[in-house]
Amino acid sequence: MQNCETENPKSISRRDFLRLGGLTLGALALRPWRNFPYLVDFPEAKKLGRATATINLRARPDLDANLIGKVYEDTVFPWIREVIGPMPYQPNQRWVETPDGYIWAPSVQPVANTPNPNPPETLPDSSMGPGFWAEVTVPYVDLSLANPPARSEWAKEATNPRLYYSQVLWIDAIERNSNDELIYRVTEPYGSYGDVFWAAAEAFTPLTPEDIAPIHPDVEDKRVVVDVTHQTLACYEGNTEVYFCQISSGAKFDAYGDPVEEWATPPGSHPTWRKLVSIHMAGGTTGGGWDLPGIPWTALFVGTGVAIHSTHWHNNWGVPMSHGCVNARPEDAKWVWRWMNPIVSYDPGDISVTMASPGTYVNVIEA
Repeated sequence: MQNCETENPKSISRRDFLRLGGLTLGALALRPWRNFPYLVDFPEAKKLGRATATINLRARPDLDANLIGKVYEDTVFPWIREVIGPMPYQPNQRWVETPDGYIWAPSVQPVANTPNPNPPETLPDSSMGPGFWAEVTVPYVDLSLANPPARSEWAKEATNPRLYYSQVLWIDAIERNSNDELIYRVTEPYGSYGDVFWAAAEAFTPLTPEDIAPIHPDVEDKRVVVDVTHQTLACYEGNTEVYFCQISSGAKFDAYGDPVEEWATPPGSHPTWRKLVSIHMAGGTTGGGWDLPGIPWTALFVGTGVAIHSTHWHNNWGVPMSHGCVNARPEDAKWVWRWMNPIVSYDPGDISVTMASPGTYVNVIEA
């Protein structure tokens, strides 16, 4: 698939998934996650930023300001405020002020550190077996692979596999490590290659049915308009706009400025055909592919895998960034997902369109 992140075509059945992830009590005692570390101590601040790449730290919000250091990928720091400053040849002129200097905002994920002080110690029943959906509510959480060797490319390539703020996964087992700290087994029911991880339970806040409840479910006349010229998304009920946000649509050019037609978000009117609480996305070719776990609030509207979905790996809104999909801030993606049809139930967190559950049309235009 060249258009966008899409579900792994080699996805396994739920039964096989559980077989790969299942561990007997005897085997558990031999696993390295028994000594798995606790949560990282993050800075104390109401709002934090996480560097999504290694980026420069400058004395002023200006590309020509003195370079005073570098901030390495996954560094978490207090986000004091966002300001405007010169960044030549870039659409975004936004900078984040930190206690030590200024960082160009598109390379900073806005995050919060809200660990769950009372994570659930039992699992409810579901049609997929015991488990619940949970959101990462800390800047990041380190993972320990429960069923080596790694199968997905991201897990193979990650020196230190992590999940990031706003990602959503399925929790299907609960244990305690050697320090008697609660840990969750993290899985992906949809699109997974079969990797299963353990992580600190306090990093996750369970989603409730109310969290995914539909918005304005009685309204039938709904449509989404994605304006790729202005990089915006609007939701309409009849002729009334009820929601508006910036997005990042498909990039028509690669990093070298060469045109890549298949990366553009397809124009036209497309019905939403599948919605998922969370999915593992993968696609592309060797050297130019992508492999991303736990992508929440996914609404597929083109058969090649193009979707509106939450995005945590960049903050470059208003600029085409994807391989065809419509990237949105987590809070925007969640609202749009809840508002769009068809309605998705908490269990199993996935629905495909039927005659009884038609999907909302997504109109992709170039103004």
